[in-house]
Formats: sequence, C-alpha cells, structure tokens
Amino acid sequence: MSLLRICAFSKSLNRCSLFERCGLRGLRVDHCLTTRNNVVRRISETPWCLQRRHFSPLFPKTVEGKKRIFEQSQLFEVLEARIQQLQSDGILDVQHAKVQFLQTPSSAQGLTSGKGPKRVPWAEKLKQEKKKTEQKLQKLKNVEDKPPSKSKHSKGRLKTPGTSLKTISTSVSSASPASASPPKASASPHSTAAPPPKASASPHSTAAPPRKASASQHSAAPSPPPVSPHSATSSSPPKASKRKGKGSSGQGKSQSLTDPKELAEVEELVRKVNAQLSHLTASSTNPEDPKGDSQQNRYILLSCLSYLETCVFNGQVEHAHRFLQSLHRSKKRQHLNTEIHNIMMRVWAKKGALNQIARVFIRLEEAGLKPDAGSYCAALECMGRNPSCSPQVISRCLSRMEEDSLSVDDLLSQGVFHRDERDMVLKAIHRVQPDYQPNVSASIATCSLPLVRDFYTKRIDHRYPKLAFTQKDLQERFSQQLSIEQACTITIDSVEAHKPVTEDMAKMRAILAEQRTQWRKELLQVLRERKMFLFNNINSKDHKVPKIYPYLCVLDDWEYVDIMIQSLAKLPAIGESLTFVASDLGLQIYNKYTVRHKYHNKLVEKLGTVYSDYTGLLAKDTKVHDVLPREHWCQLEMKHSSGPTLSGNLTPWPYIVTLELGIYLLDLMVKNLKMNGNILNPGHDGKLIPILYHMYTYRSIKQIGFIKPHPILAQMHQRAVESTSLTFDSYVMPMLCPPLPWTSSKFGAYLLSPTPLMRIRWVGAIQHELLLEKCENENLHAVLDSINQLGNCAWRVNKPLLDIIISIFNDRGSEKLDIAPPPLEAPKIPHIRYDDPAYTAAEKAHWKREAIYAKKKCSEMHSLRMDALYKLSIANHMRDKVFWFPHSMDFRGRTYPCPPHFNHLGSDVTRALLVFAEGKPLGPKGLDWLKIHLVNLTGLKKKSSLQGRLEYANSIIDDILDSADNPLNGKKWWMDADEPWQALGCCMEIANVLRSPDPTQFISHLPVHQDGSCNGMQHYAALGRDVGAANSVNLMPCDFPQDVYSGVAQQVEEFRARDAEQGVKIAKVLEGFISRKVVKQTVMTMVYGVTRYGGRLQIEKRLQQIDNFPKENVWEASFYLVQQVFSGLKEMFQGSREIQDWLTDSARLISKTGSTVEWVTPLGLPVIQPYHRKRVVKVKNDLQHLTVMMSSDATALPDTVKQKNAFPPNFIHSLDSAHMMLTALHCYSAGLTFVSVHDCFWTHAPSVDIMNKVCREQFVALHSEPILQDLSNFLLHKYCHGILSEMKNNKYVAYRRLMQVLAKVPATGDFDLQQVKESKYFFN
Repeated sequence: MSLLRICAFSKSLNRCSLFERCGLRGLRVDHCLTTRNNVVRRISETPWCLQRRHFSPLFPKTVEGKKRIFEQSQLFEVLEARIQQLQSDGILDVQHAKVQFLQTPSSAQGLTSGKGPKRVPWAEKLKQEKKKTEQKLQKLKNVEDKPPSKSKHSKGRLKTPGTSLKTISTSVSSASPASASPPKASASPHSTAAPPPKASASPHSTAAPPRKASASQHSAAPSPPPVSPHSATSSSPPKASKRKGKGSSGQGKSQSLTDPKELAEVEELVRKVNAQLSHLTASSTNPEDPKGDSQQNRYILLSCLSYLETCVFNGQVEHAHRFLQSLHRSKKRQHLNTEIHNIMMRVWAKKGALNQIARVFIRLEEAGLKPDAGSYCAALECMGRNPSCSPQVISRCLSRMEEDSLSVDDLLSQGVFHRDERDMVLKAIHRVQPDYQPNVSASIATCSLPLVRDFYTKRIDHRYPKLAFTQKDLQERFSQQLSIEQACTITIDSVEAHKPVTEDMAKMRAILAEQRTQWRKELLQVLRERKMFLFNNINSKDHKVPKIYPYLCVLDDWEYVDIMIQSLAKLPAIGESLTFVASDLGLQIYNKYTVRHKYHNKLVEKLGTVYSDYTGLLAKDTKVHDVLPREHWCQLEMKHSSGPTLSGNLTPWPYIVTLELGIYLLDLMVKNLKMNGNILNPGHDGKLIPILYHMYTYRSIKQIGFIKPHPILAQMHQRAVESTSLTFDSYVMPMLCPPLPWTSSKFGAYLLSPTPLMRIRWVGAIQHELLLEKCENENLHAVLDSINQLGNCAWRVNKPLLDIIISIFNDRGSEKLDIAPPPLEAPKIPHIRYDDPAYTAAEKAHWKREAIYAKKKCSEMHSLRMDALYKLSIANHMRDKVFWFPHSMDFRGRTYPCPPHFNHLGSDVTRALLVFAEGKPLGPKGLDWLKIHLVNLTGLKKKSSLQGRLEYANSIIDDILDSADNPLNGKKWWMDADEPWQALGCCMEIANVLRSPDPTQFISHLPVHQDGSCNGMQHYAALGRDVGAANSVNLMPCDFPQDVYSGVAQQVEEFRARDAEQGVKIAKVLEGFISRKVVKQTVMTMVYGVTRYGGRLQIEKRLQQIDNFPKENVWEASFYLVQQVFSGLKEMFQGSREIQDWLTDSARLISKTGSTVEWVTPLGLPVIQPYHRKRVVKVKNDLQHLTVMMSSDATALPDTVKQKNAFPPNFIHSLDSAHMMLTALHCYSAGLTFVSVHDCFWTHAPSVDIMNKVCREQFVALHSEPILQDLSNFLLHKYCHGILSEMKNNKYVAYRRLMQVLAKVPATGDFDLQQVKESKYFFN
C-alpha cells in the first residue's frame, strides 16, 4: 500500500497538473516553509520525507503475520502454476455457432512469476487436474454430432478470465485449434472471454476490464446473442459429477437442464431481454454503484460525512483534517467518495490555502476518485479569494474541468454553494473570461412520461387556482412561520379544564421551579466537565471514550440543558423506554442544529427574497401564471442565483449517532439530577435521591431499558397540575403559510425544519434515498407536482364542532363517540399480598390476571387521552387561523401530511374538525351532494342508488335539523352514524344551507368525500381485465352500486348452509351471524396480502363484538369463516388471484437470489422494498449496552417471507397512489380544490361531478398502459440480464426458473376499460 501511495505521489508531482506551479511549488524543493499558530518555520526535508509522515506500513509484524504471508505466497505459486496450465489448455463451449478459437490475452501472461511450477508441492494434483481436463475434452469431441439435449455437461459455467476459448458448432465437424483460430482482427465481438488487445472487443464482453461503457458504445454495439444454455466447460467441478450420481434428484436436475422446449424458451427470453437493453435505463433505478455510493458502504459514508460536517461547523478544522487523514489510513478508505473530500476543500478555500486543496486533489487521485463540480467550485473559490493567484492557474483549472467534461455552466448549476461561494467562483472566472455571463435562462427539463406528457405540453385549457389571500397577507404569514421554526419549539394552551390554583398547587409549582433552577446549574457544570474530558481524549483510540464531542458543540451549553429539562416534563409517570427518550433527545438537537446551520450559511435571507416573489403565483391580487408552483420556484431560484443554494441540505445524522448522543445526555441526567428525599416534608432532613431511575422491564418477550421518574417527582407533577400548556416541536404543527414546493427529493415542505420527501420508519433504511438520488429529476416531476398540489390546500377549524367536542372531553369523555375518558375512569389496579395464605392458588392467579388487564387498560387509556389532548389543543390553538399541511410520501408513493397529530388522515374527530378555508357557492347540485354525503357517512344506504340516498336524506330532514340545533340534548340521531362527528358537521352545514336566502349561492366550506369501492380489487380487476371482478367492484356501469362485501357474505352464507346440512357443528352455530360487517375487513385486506392467520384475527374481533354470539365458539367460528371467505374470493376473483400469485412467486424467486424487489411506478417513482434480515448493532455506553435491531439494513440479505408477502399489496398501493396523483394534477389544472386520504378523494360539493369525471378518466388512462408487461420487462432486465453467461452452474436452474416466471405475465380477460368512464359508482 505504501508503495502504491509513493507511486501516486510521484506521478502527481511529475505530471502537468492543475497545481503544478502553484500549490505544490513548495514540495519540489528541499527546504519548505510551513506555518503553525502564525509562526513560520523552515523544514529541511525531502518531498518524500514530508509525504512519508502520512503513511503507515500495513504489513503484519508478528510471527503469526509472517506465517500467514508465507502461506499466501505458497498459494500464489499454486495460482501461477494453474495459470500456466490454463494457458496451455483449452476450455470448450458448445454453441449453435461457428467454430472460433480465441487465444489467451497477453495480460494473463504477466501474472506468472517466472519461477515455474517446480517448487509447487501440489504438482501431482495439478497433473491429475490436467489429465481430467484432457479426458473431458475427448468426451466433448465424441459428442459434438449429438443433439445438445443429450449432453451430460449441459450446465453453464463461468469462463476463467485470461483463458483460451474454443467454440464448437454442433452442425459442423470438429476442427483443430490451429484451423479454427481466426485472425485477430476478426475476433467475435460477443465472446464471453476477453479478446486480445488488438481485436475489436465488445463492451458487453464479460471478461473485459470493469470500465463503464459510454452511452455511444451501448447504442452502437449490437445486442449480444444468448449464450447457449447447454454449453459445457472443459473442467466441470467434481461436486457436480457426484451430485448427478445420487439418484433420482440428480436425474431430475439433469432432465430439467436439457429439456429442448425449455432451453428454446430460455434462449428466446434472453434475446428479448437483450433487445430491451436500449429501452431501459439502469442508472435511474439501480442504486448499486461500484464506487462510494453503494448500499453496502452508504451508512458508513453518512456517519463520516455528518461527523466531518459537524467538526467544520464548530470550527474544529484541525481535528477534521486529522479525521480525514485517519480515514485514508484505515479500512474505511474504500468507503470514501469525492463528497467527503469536498468538505475539507471548502474549508481550505475559505482560508485561501490553495496548496491544501492541491493535497486533497492528490488524495482523490490516490483513492481512485474523480473530482466533481463541488471540487472545482472549491478550487475556483479559493482562487477568487486569493488576489495573488495568477490567471494561468485559473486557466489550467478550467482546462482540467473541460477534460473532465464539465463546463462553467455545469459548475454553476450543479454546485451547492454556501454564503458567497458562488460570487467568489465567478470572480475567479472573470479574471480569465471578463465577458462571461452565467446562462440563467436555461430551460427546465419537462417530464416526458407517457401518462403526463400531454399534461405538461398542452396547457391551453389549464386554469390553476389561486388562494383567497393577497400577496401582502402571504408575506406576513411567511414571517410568522419563520419565527416559529427559528425557535424550533412552540408552547400552546391545553384544552383541559383549568382548575383554580389552590395553595397546594402553588406550593408544588414553587418547589418545582426552585428544583429546576438547581438542576440547570448542576447539568451545566457536569456537561462542561464532560466536554473537557472528551476534548482531551478526542484522538483517543479507547473504545470506552464516545466519539460524540463534535455533536456536543453544535449548540450552546445552556441549550443542551434546556432540552434535557424539557424532557423531564414530557416523561410520563409510568416511564418510557430508554431508546425512545434517547432518540428523541438526539433528534431535537439535530433539528436545532439544522436551523442554526441555515442561518450560519445566510440561507434564510435568500429564502425570504425568493418566497416573497413566489407568493405572486398564489395570491389573488396578482396576475395569472401558466406555470406550476415547482416550475415557478425553479425560475425564481435561477433569477436570484447569487448567494447560497437553497437546496443545499445537510447530511442527516444516522440513527445510531442520534441514539448515542441521546443516551450520553440521558446518562448525565440519571447520574447527576437529585433532590432531597424529604422535599415534601420540609421539617425533616433527608438524603439526596436520584429523580430518574434506569431499570429493566419486558415488552412482550424482550427485555428493554426503561427510564422512570421517582414517585416523589411524579407526585409533585401531579399536585402542581402544570398541564395548562403543552410544548411541541415546530415541525409537528400545521404551517401558517403555504409550504415550500418540492423541487427535488431534498428541498420542500417546511421553511427551516428538515423534512425528507420519503418518510421511512425503519432503522437503517437508506435504499430509498439512494434510488431518489439516482433517479433523473424530471422523472419525478409528476410526483412532486401532485404532492405540492395537496400541500397548497388551505384549511381552517370548524369552531362550533370543536366547542362541542372539547365540552365532552372535559366532562367524562365518550367511548361511543371516540373521545377518550380521563384517567379517573380507568379501572383500579388490584393490590394483594401473594404470600398471604388466605388466598388460594386459583384466587391469586385470578387477581394476577386482573392486575395485568387493569395495567394494560390504564396504559391504553392514557395513550388515547394524550392523543386526544394533543389533537384538540392544536385545533384550539389554530381555531382562528388559516393553515396548511405540507405533504410527504412513503416508499410506495402514498402521500401523508407531515404534521403527525392533527391532520385530515386522522380519526373521525379530526376529520370533522377540518373544513376548506376557501368556500365555493353550491350551485344547482351542491345541496344534493351534501345530502348524499350525509347518507354515506351514516352507512345506512350503501346498496341504494344516488337518487335513493337523496330521497332518504329528504325524508329525515327533521332529524338532520334537530341534530344541528340540539346535538347533545335532542334526538341524537347523528350519534348512530358510522362516522358520527362528520355526520354532525354535515348536518350543521345542511341546516345553514336550508336557512339561507338562496341555497345555490351559499358559500360552502365542507369537504365532500368520494370513496373507491374496494379500491385494491378495482386495480386487480383492471389489471386482469376480469369481467366478473370488474362488475363486483363497480368498474362497469349499473343502476345500483355493487357491494363486493355483501356478495362475499352471501356466498359464505351459502357455504355455511351447505355444511350445516351435512352436519358441521360450527356451521349450525353461525346461523344468523354472518353479515357484511363480519367479512368486510378480511375481504378488503385480502387484496393487500392479509394471511389466513391475520384474517382469522379480524373475524374473531368482529364476532366478539356481537353480544349474543357464544364466546366459547369464537376461535372455532373464526377459523371456519376465514377458510370460507378465502374460498369465496378465489371463486369470485380468479383473474385477480392469478396476478397476485404471479407477483408473490416473482418476489420469492427474486429474494432467493439475494436481491430485494424493486420496480418503477407508471409515474416514474422508483420503489424498493426495505425488508431485510435483522442485523444486530451494539451501542455501548456507560448507562446500558443497547442492541439495535436493524431490519432494513441493505447490507443484510433480504427477508424472503416479507418480500414475497409484501410485494402484491405494495405494488397495488403504488398503483393507487399513481391514480391519486394523476387525479390531483388534472383537478389542479381544472381549478378544483382536491385532497385525498389514499383512495378517498375530497373536494367542494359543487365540484364533485367534475372530480368524478377526472377520477374515472385517469383510472382508464393509467390502466391503458401495459403495466404488467412493463413490470415484467423491468424485472427481467434488472434481475436476469446476462444471467446465463455470468452465473455458476449451481445457480443456473434457479435463475432460469426466475426468468421463466417473470416472463410469464398472467393472461388478461375481455373487460373493456372504457366502460369505467360511464360507471357513476366507481367512486361514490
């Protein structure tokens, strides 16, 4: 390794490089000047002596190491002898092609040592190998005229690089090697071995050097012909021959390998896969990268990047420099990439140290890395800051950029700039090109996907909606939101009834305030002491010293203390798990750090300037634009190009880093926070006791660490009644201004708070981030624009309904109305002495079960109560405001609001509290849709037509008005609805409309829902063109809506009646109990991959809710019913089941090859399933050694069971998200307000007909694409391309089976998709 570094260093000195006469000038002389602490000192050393300091020999020095090297040298001798033998032998390959003989490349000869095989102790074994090779050669010559299916050596095998290859045709007579050898100039371009250097080699050759072929090479070269599946090698492994002689199993394998029909089918599949190579772009979907961005090393790279960025932010430049040097000397060197070197280049550029940047360029070359736009930006910035830098140096830098295919415009468009870096780069460029002007008018690339091509190119009829606010209003709202996010937290009033402050409450609050002041002082002192210790041991190699010092310096010491004190107030009396508390602490520090980092880089000032202009697109008092929010923001960024780059986000801290940081702070709290044990009895002296306890408890069968407050502290909190206010992180609140539009996967949503585009809940899952980075940005335009449209919908709170809910919440709650009761309503936990002989063993067991049930019930009620408290308190805080929900998505493309507590994806209570901020006049049909919507919420008329529902609503108009006027004291008709609170809100809206002077001019704010009819089954029916399934899920026009759940229930009842006649006992017990409600959840989730076990649990839960059903038969009845439900669904949806089975089989075979299932949605979103085998990560610290289970670590093998079970539902979810996004885009272009809850679409009452029309049209457009065929082509290209020529014999059968399954797309039926456009109950 040291020799290689010397060679690289000397090469960099001798070549005519960028810094030949500038940065390295001092290294060419024997006397060098260096500076340290502003003191100049002269060093009389040679260049090699200077560079030698950074090297350390990697050869082992122990006796065992020398012995290992000696053994390795013997193995090298064996290898050299083997290479010599292979050069003299020939490897045969039987193909349906002409006879060719390719000589051994000269590169292989260079591997011999020249010592010969005389000293090899295994020479006899090599001689036997050679004899076996000759025998196999003779056998192959004897069978050359026989059919290929009769060959005993039909199993394919990799050819050893650097060996000769003989191709024998089965249609011609055998030829000698001499006669078969063609001229070098006419070597076959499609051979699997590397041709001689003088021959014209194909880029598809498997033995070619591992260089990435350019796009022109791929387009110019013809597709390689399929390698014959019955090719044989000259040296088959001994294991294969033994396996064949072991009986029927081996014969079965041999037969499967030599079946002529299957071989012809596989050959045809290979031809198709190779033909599709030019149509599928692997770079946009394949996260694997042979250099530094592969999944295997990405996690290590993120850790190094975050550590280095933190050091630089803290001003710890010297430590950052040493850290990068240590990475080069360690095993982590292979994980480094150019990005991590650019961080140090930025530092040296700020200091004007061009010679240091030159050293980093050398390190890049030594590591085999290539400078990118960020590297040249740093170099040019340094030259711009250095007035003495000559123009010749800048010119050489620009020339080097051109050699690396980078122009100045590329530099300015691809580079990420902080502060004035961009201005400094332009300053350097203007020294050599005074007339240069950046090309800021470059056109933005347009999405070219077939589904949305017309949407982006034909905009004549588009009418983009505006918000009901002036531009000045929006700018003021931006300032308010910015101040909230700058503080990182917000404190709001609680909705719990305020009790009068008693003397005891005032006393407890005073004691707590005094204690918190003392705790702050103690934590501040111990934190500074610990930081001093870590600083003194920052370079220590002791594993007991945590490497978190830089992370403890990103904030002021008092901010860390405040975060710790706030965590005490949030800790429940029953305690919380250690990992939850620690990760929450670390996440709060990271969020504050990101906000401070943006202010440090002058990002906020530019953000305000761009957002001020951006409001001109949304405000009602500005001109109408014909561009989307994302496009307008990008145009504004190019207009205000000077200054920092807005999308330059920080490297996110890995989960393990935030966990270690949180545990370190938690350890400080546990060991140092104490109080007087007799604090509640001032007249008595007591010893100091810790206020927090670290203990262990069990969650299920796992033992976990637990943090619990002392009972005295919990009692003080309870008596002080400090729950009058709640503190939240700023990113859990709705926004007071329209969110930033998503312009890429790294920029959008909140102003300052870090928000990922793709929300991932699995620890260690980074595959999705890699996929988004590799995906072309224009392919994501449709996805980003639809998410922006959802986020631009303005909301407000339904205040009359909120007041009613708060009154019930502060009374005693209501389980029927889904309002959690207070803790006083929880069951009492029984306490008995289990050692009391007065109790029998049965009584003790009974009381123990009662205690377990009571504890579980108390815990559930506490969680539900706090959840309701958070939602209602946030709603009450926003009651007089207009707000927005920024959106993100999961890995399948399903969208979610970013605020977790209060949003329209919540329960019936939160949905009822939300109405559109912008109202629209009802028009002639708006009132009818409000009435139909009310009936839908009751769940009473699901089988009735729309006209029938409207008539029913008119017949109960008195109940509707009574519910609106007297919701708690009247008939309470609304309480019996399926969605009672939404039904009450709709009753109030209808009452207001009926009492208005002109109902058609009434301004309505209430959202009206249109829900899909078993939407998952609708997608399956459309994919398979299944006529029966399409009719069952309302894809076909009909007079009355079809209810698939009732149909399945009816079929299950027929099965039950038949079994009852045959004497089945449980079938008789179930008579009269089979209903739509019992089977609905199982039917609905079956298409999403629910198993029979999960379906049994669902049915069991429904049966337990039936009062008069015998509880002793619940288990048996649920087991019986789930069998009947699955049987009924299999008969009703045969085509859909075939597609689901095909998806399952494909995922199972793919995961068995060691790969995770990946696909691309019709809207261009790359999807990868993050299910891997669990990998254990040990986190060692003084408090507790944690074991973190990382189930989504890309370095682990895929979890085959989860991969195959999850692929069908995840694929369907990706399709319903694509349908929703298409509907959102076209509703936005039509001027409609549109939001969604997955497959439930919301809009204003007068806009329902237009939304339904758009929804049906986009469903037809989506499924008019060859979705399954495209999926098959993608999977074949990704997992099967080049399989036959690259895989070993023992995996050939598995890969051939995979190829056959992926290519066998299920057949489709005769259903005409155009009928969906006429189906008014498709969404209803």
